[in-house]
Amino acid sequence: MSTLTVWRFPTVEGAENALDLLKQLQKQQLISIADAAYVTWPEGRKKPKTKDLGSLTGAGALGGAFWGLLFGLIFLVPLLGVAVGAAIGALTGSLSHVGIDEEFIETVRAQVTPGTSALFVMSQDTVIDRVVEPFKETGATLLKTNLSEAEEARLREAFGEAPQRELL
Repeated sequence: MSTLTVWRFPTVEGAENALDLLKQLQKQQLISIADAAYVTWPEGRKKPKTKDLGSLTGAGALGGAFWGLLFGLIFLVPLLGVAVGAAIGALTGSLSHVGIDEEFIETVRAQVTPGTSALFVMSQDTVIDRVVEPFKETGATLLKTNLSEAEEARLREAFGEAPQRELL
């Protein structure tokens, strides 16, 4: 089973600073990274900056289209207003079929705000109790959703068929 984990940091630099920790945890075989991205949201900006980590480490399993859609639903929808509500509802509904539901999107939207950052990690075989503690020491808050094998297969089919491999 895959897990989409979102670590929210109380500072703009937190997510980027946590990349070394993520790499260390993978080397210790406590987490197997399939894909990752992060957002930083400086104070005074209307929307956050996003970075697909596939561009740093080779192509990710899902690619930029997945992260673009997810980040668009989380961060841009409130800026677009009611005019695109029906189309957005359909997109949100399609993501719920892969384990990313409206509640998850709303939770992330409410917690990742100006002055914060977040690290989004698609992983497998995570030893969660051994991963949580080092991240908590950075001040991070954990949000997550688990994907069943069927949901993961639908997600890969929709956004790319690259097999899972080590990225970091």
